[in-house]
Amino acid sequence: MKTILIIDDEEPLRELVREVLTARGFNVIEAAGGRQGIELARRQLPDLILCDVNMEEINGYGTLAALRETPATAAIPFILITGFADPSGMRQGMELGADDYLPKPFTSEQLLAAVDVRLHKVRQVREVAERKLADLRDSISLALPHELRTPLNGILAYGGILSADAASLTPEEIREMGQVISESGQRLVRLIENFLIYAQLELHASDPTRAALPRAQTAAAAEIIGAKARDVAQAAQRANDLVLELHDQPAPLLQDYLSKIVDELAQNAFKFSEPGSPVRVGWLADSQAVVLTVADQGCGMSPEQIAQVGAYMQFDRQLQEQQGLGLGLMICRRLAELHGGTLTIRSQPGEGATVTVRLPSRAGD
Repeated sequence: MKTILIIDDEEPLRELVREVLTARGFNVIEAAGGRQGIELARRQLPDLILCDVNMEEINGYGTLAALRETPATAAIPFILITGFADPSGMRQGMELGADDYLPKPFTSEQLLAAVDVRLHKVRQVREVAERKLADLRDSISLALPHELRTPLNGILAYGGILSADAASLTPEEIREMGQVISESGQRLVRLIENFLIYAQLELHASDPTRAALPRAQTAAAAEIIGAKARDVAQAAQRANDLVLELHDQPAPLLQDYLSKIVDELAQNAFKFSEPGSPVRVGWLADSQAVVLTVADQGCGMSPEQIAQVGAYMQFDRQLQEQQGLGLGLMICRRLAELHGGTLTIRSQPGEGATVTVRLPSRAGD
């Protein structure tokens, strides 16, 4: 049974609405003013709220604003009831996050129609979110065992040899096995971190009840990008292949998110191109956006691979055996999208790839 909260300081109107909704089978709770309505909504989390605009102490707009500030109540459908549905008032309500207006006087049929439409839309959004989350669970459950097995095999195999035959091994053999174990462990940590990051980003993208990602400006973006790109190049033993073209422009996202995007794109560029070929990292701005580009002259991607980036069932075996190419790009694309930007790929097999991330010049644009 759906619960509907009525907030109105006029008892006759609350009684009329209660009778109509109760007859339809809804559970109805009431508040005689904005302050009481805010408290009741936060305590009982109704499925929908009907609220009068003109009330003493806290009016409908103030009530709506207060509830939209709290994550638990931010997504509850909110219908404003008003006898003065002027354009400026309606615009104010919509800017605050109102879902609909119900002008006075209204009939029982109009009331029920407004309620049914709002509840139906919420149901549709939740069904879509549930399908996406189910796809996410299936993707992770299919991909995770395979992705984890490869580095685990290296750790277990060499760990077993060291444990059983340490006395017969030379110091050089022990050093080489220790290096493999260390590298496998680092790869394992990276895989786990990426799966957790990907799952978190998909939850943010598909669940409207979750709070948005934190927004911030990274002032020293060029410095951050350059440092991260150099770290990746050094780790790939290709420091001389890195070409930087960085302009002093702030980035409209947290430093950690920016570093993650550069890390993933640069690692792919070095991983899928030959030593001695350049990897170019650029950071510039135009009139509307800041633009990060990472270009290589490596194996490139087919149109089919490009089309799969960002798909929920991305984790096919071909991409898994490329050691995370798809997942890293998916994380970068989702980070760009959640900040109002885009990620595009221009590539042909055998001709390298250029990945471009465009972000609004200011956070929230």
